Amino acid sequence: MSEGQKKTKYSATRRLLLKQKLLKKAGVLLVQEQSNKVTERESTLSERVPPLKLSGLSVQELQELCKELHRKCDTVDEARYDIEAKVLKNEKELVDLNAKINELKGGKRPNLKRVKKSADAMLGALTEAKLSSKADFKSNLKTVKKDKKEEEKADPGDWRKNVESMSGMEGRKKLFNS
Repeated sequence: MSEGQKKTKYSATRRLLLKQKLLKKAGVLLVQEQSNKVTERESTLSERVPPLKLSGLSVQELQELCKELHRKCDTVDEARYDIEAKVLKNEKELVDLNAKINELKGGKRPNLKRVKKSADAMLGALTEAKLSSKADFKSNLKTVKKDKKEEEKADPGDWRKNVESMSGMEGRKKLFNS
């Protein structure tokens, strides 16, 4: 048998039945866990916060009770503020340390994306890059202007220019024209 075709120990119906039983058991455990959390929360609240007995108290005693509760709220708020300040300080320190680590490693590296290319496509991309670099190289070259002497040597086709330059008429024409 090949690796792709493995014979299973259980039939499809048996696997489906087992899967259903597992899901039922997981559902029962989840409901039980949630009820345990609720009961645990209620028990801790009853231990930490005793029930208030307001019946039979005078106005003076009620005011004292309110002041005491107010003081307790203030102490809890102070503790919460202190803890939040410590957490913010630690988070800032973590960010600074991570920045130092990245700096020591050589900067932040970008996330690379996986690209699937065939060998032909990779070769095509390489040849296109080479062709474009040659084209860019040619376009970046400076243009050189040729001197008149080189033009005359290169193009002796127009005989009028040659005759006028040989006879020296250009200088004389300028005298007459001015």
